[in-house]
Amino acid sequence: MSVVEGAVFAGYQVERRLGAGGMGTVFLVQHPRLPRKDALKVLSDIHAEDPEFRARFLREAEIAARLQHPNLVAVRDRGEQDGRLWIAMQYVDGVDVAQLIKRGGLGIERAVRIFADAARGLDEIHQAGLLHRDVKPANILVAEQPDGSDRVLVTDFGIARAADDSTTLAAGGTTATLAYAPPEQISGDPMDHRGDVYALGCTLYHMLTGSVPFPRDSPGAVMYAHLNEPPPRPSHGNSSVPLAFDAVIAKAMAKRPDERFSSCGALAAAAQAALVGQALTDSLPETKRRDRLLMAGVLVVVVVASVLSTVLWVGGDPPATTSPPSPTVGPPNVNAAEWGAYAYIAQTFPELLPPSPIATGYKDVGGCIPLDAKGNTVSFDDVPAVVGELFCIGDGDPARTMAVKCNINRSPIFPDRFFARVEGDERWVRSSGTGHVNWGSDIESDGKIRGQLEVYFDDPSRNFCTVHVHGAASGTELHDRWWPDAPL
Repeated sequence: MSVVEGAVFAGYQVERRLGAGGMGTVFLVQHPRLPRKDALKVLSDIHAEDPEFRARFLREAEIAARLQHPNLVAVRDRGEQDGRLWIAMQYVDGVDVAQLIKRGGLGIERAVRIFADAARGLDEIHQAGLLHRDVKPANILVAEQPDGSDRVLVTDFGIARAADDSTTLAAGGTTATLAYAPPEQISGDPMDHRGDVYALGCTLYHMLTGSVPFPRDSPGAVMYAHLNEPPPRPSHGNSSVPLAFDAVIAKAMAKRPDERFSSCGALAAAAQAALVGQALTDSLPETKRRDRLLMAGVLVVVVVASVLSTVLWVGGDPPATTSPPSPTVGPPNVNAAEWGAYAYIAQTFPELLPPSPIATGYKDVGGCIPLDAKGNTVSFDDVPAVVGELFCIGDGDPARTMAVKCNINRSPIFPDRFFARVEGDERWVRSSGTGHVNWGSDIESDGKIRGQLEVYFDDPSRNFCTVHVHGAASGTELHDRWWPDAPL
């Protein structure tokens, strides 16, 4: 029986064809008993007699039916008619992200909002012990709501598998779209949820730039790029993309799965932090958020004698310097060449920071970039004038970001607070030394309250640096979950 407009199939009145994929064709149908329209996927005739393909099609329904989440398309029914398998799914009256990209109407802020919702749906899949295996813009549906907001749903679980099923299917076939395929899926190595993280990183790059990460002339060239070439920089693909997104994409698309974000939600949190960081850079200098990012140690302070005691530079203005300090022998796990002029910071905190900017350190912090005194991204080759800062992305559990700032002339930085609500303030003593830590919280530009924690040091080998951690719902949560095991 052919499925055409006006026909009745499995009791559903077929209205029109919505699209087709590797597993079958999707139709808009009218439910036989309810005043509701569904999306009906019918198994492709090409594979109708293939037992393995039919089993995979049935598995799609079994997997999706177990998942109930606002960012996942719901499966409503399944069956077989005239030897053809079918699945009835929730119909989403909207467009997919691939269409939005082609229209050119996907701004950076909207892209990040849509992306974060899709990440939540994918994390739900992973928490159920499943993989999606074909994450791409075309599998993210967007329906605009009456209030102007977007309703985002991840769809097409036809290639989803149990997480312990490590069989890798051909990346160029019906099981994955090559432009977004992780290296391990291409090479045939076992794949876990971090493969979806990689594909989601590729999707974010496409959403930000309008181009796939590796536009090449042949499938072989695309595969080679995924396996061997460094992640592309979205700021190069679209000059309006904040530079902080370069670090996010670099970590999401790391070749090794253990160097990527630990979850899709952690990747989304990093993207949101990059967006918030740009908004802060663009805000007025007198705002609290800007003040916190422009730590007092980077300011050229000119004050009257009555307040000279508050100046962070000990002994007056710092002398001019042309190169950052560095230990005679650096820690063996720090790649000084990759850190460039900022190696002196990485060498001061070799256990906290990753060995290289795109690797991961304590609690999966990574994707580090250097910032100047105004919070703008600079090159690792640019020697800091007064203070160097490394801004790194965390996994959101609990830290979203971490900034490490160190004076070039090694003059001490004394404790201060740059957040609105103080929650704690104490001296710390460890085998590694002593210092001061304080924590609290601020209301951010998105209206959410998030924690802040700052660490200062007494010993001359580190007292010219400070560590600022941002994330969680409060500073107390950061203190309880991040601080106790921090390798400081």
